Amino acid sequence: MDDLPHDAAARRPRSRHIYLLPNLLTTANMFAGFYAILAAANGRFEAACIAVLVAGLFDGVDGRVARMTGTTSEFGVQYDSLSDLISFGMAPALVMFHWALVQFTLDGGTLAKVGWAAAFLYVACAALRLARFNVSAGSADKRWFIGLASPASAGAMISVVWCLTSLGYTGDEMRWVALAVTVACALLMVSRIRFFSFKAWPGDRVPFWFMLLVVAVLVALLIDAAKVVFVVAMAYVLSGPALWLWQRRRPATPPGAGAP
Repeated sequence: MDDLPHDAAARRPRSRHIYLLPNLLTTANMFAGFYAILAAANGRFEAACIAVLVAGLFDGVDGRVARMTGTTSEFGVQYDSLSDLISFGMAPALVMFHWALVQFTLDGGTLAKVGWAAAFLYVACAALRLARFNVSAGSADKRWFIGLASPASAGAMISVVWCLTSLGYTGDEMRWVALAVTVACALLMVSRIRFFSFKAWPGDRVPFWFMLLVVAVLVALLIDAAKVVFVVAMAYVLSGPALWLWQRRRPATPPGAGAP
């Protein structure tokens, strides 16, 4: 029944429902981050941590759905960045603040300002990280993130809260640990340290051992999610500085050493 010329049919706009789908997923990402903030303000830290993880899942899906359906747009890119700032900037900072950093007010004086200053530093660094990623996305090596990605940084932040809470520690006891983690994650986001992105394997194929590792992690999550998330998050966060140190310690190849 389609009697339009081929070129006219090709120019027909895509269904608005298809364009709506990735933006709905981005909205779900933002809603999860917003819920995490509310949960943390009410002292429900486990629910807040899980909400940030859910936001990460939606963040990983929306872009792929947009590419699969051919509905990528500049609007979607900017909307995703704004959602990420809430879910992976504001949410983890406020979860950490309500859990531990606010306890610095008990120390009085200058230390009373340390908690909110560290939380703001994290939010500011997350915004800078997202802005730098947006302007360099077209020219960056897809195998690496320059600086710790904001979702991974958020995962590290909430993994500390979730794991230590599950072990019976309170934010008051762990406030100095929380301060160190918050500042470290903030600075890693704006650093020039490279982190593996998992976006481009050699030969564009995922190795079999990686699939086995994913299955093992999923099984472990069913046993003790809080500790597994903590171990995975810390392993990834430390992988960047470890690679950087290894490259700096590796002796440089003398000039002409490779010549016959």
